[in-house]
Amino acid sequence: MLIIPVKEGEAIDKALKKFKKKYEKTGVLRALRKRKAYVKPSVERRKEIIRAVYKTEMFRNEE
Repeated sequence: MLIIPVKEGEAIDKALKKFKKKYEKTGVLRALRKRKAYVKPSVERRKEIIRAVYKTEMFRNEE
């Protein structure tokens, strides 16, 4: 549970901004999206390998 202390006379926009920043730092939304669809570990590893190969090729082409 997030608790955002709001000072007397503080604008609601400022309090909302604090809430959004704190909510983002907790990573709740990111975890929720990750849990939404299960990805097999083998598929996840394959994606990581493909991404690594792509990055190395891009780095090699720059030099």
